[in-house]
Amino acid sequence: MTGTPKAVEGGDLGPLRRILIMLLAAAAVIGAALLIFALWSIWAFKGPGPAAGEGRSRDVVLRQGASLPEIASVLGRARVIGSPALFMAAAQLTGDARHLKAGEYDFPSRSSMQRVLAAVVAGDVVRHPVTIPEGVSSETVTAILMRAPYLVGVAPVAPEGAILPETYEVQRGEDRSTVLQRMMNARDALLASLWRSRRSDLPFETADQAVILASIVEKETALPDERPRIAAVFVNRLQKGMRLESDPTVIYGLTGGKPLGHGLRASELAEPTPYNTYLITGLPPTPIGNPGRASLAAVLDPPRTSELYFVADGSGGHVFSTSLEEHEKNVARWRAMEKARSIPAAP
Repeated sequence: MTGTPKAVEGGDLGPLRRILIMLLAAAAVIGAALLIFALWSIWAFKGPGPAAGEGRSRDVVLRQGASLPEIASVLGRARVIGSPALFMAAAQLTGDARHLKAGEYDFPSRSSMQRVLAAVVAGDVVRHPVTIPEGVSSETVTAILMRAPYLVGVAPVAPEGAILPETYEVQRGEDRSTVLQRMMNARDALLASLWRSRRSDLPFETADQAVILASIVEKETALPDERPRIAAVFVNRLQKGMRLESDPTVIYGLTGGKPLGHGLRASELAEPTPYNTYLITGLPPTPIGNPGRASLAAVLDPPRTSELYFVADGSGGHVFSTSLEEHEKNVARWRAMEKARSIPAAP
């Protein structure tokens, strides 16, 4: 049978086309939104963060054991980051969430979230200096540690001479006893090194005896350049069996390391204590303070001299001599200067 074919039934694709167009439009809108969100996230992560309310930075403490949500919340409340949610997402996507470190942080104003996250991952915490002056007693060291408000716990009093006086960097929340142990370990390491390279003919047999002499040298002068020379004088005296006759040892025997508050009196020089080197021969039983690097090095490798005496020169240093006669002249000169200073000026 021949003729014109009939139109295919159901060939109207209008509704399907409209649905397809709507889906494509929706996908385009969602895609654009996602792109905008991604660009915003990158900008929010890498761009400048919130400005500090006061000053140039913000100090934040992240406690030990804090979770990622807690860390993000603390940073958000401190206005270090603008979006805790974005911070958590970035930490998880980069794998840094497993490496965040507790401690005290100081974030500059407008730090980027990227910089903040990197700092917490690296543990770039604030470090506070604790300075131990050369020559102080171990009791004073404990007092310094106990006054440090950023440390916790209680520090015992170390044996005299067991600490290396220096400036140490500590973190907020560190235990005082741990910091004290670090100071003692530093002294042990330095002493061991100096002892291995010591002069061969020294008049003491142990490193502990060297520390005792170094503590005396430390107290005798505040001038670093004089320490080797003073150490040489004491080494020479010990080798000859002479008494050290050191005023600081007498004072330590009287006060235990506290200031005497006045010049030594004749009665005090005659006071029989184990530390009175005017009365005992050799070294006192313990150090009289904590000597620093220079004094330890000086007694373990002193210059070779023939000097046996020294006395103050009136200018903060000392004048040295090899004979008692010369020394007595120097002492007389010093006493004359002291007397002249004590005489009030004429009106």
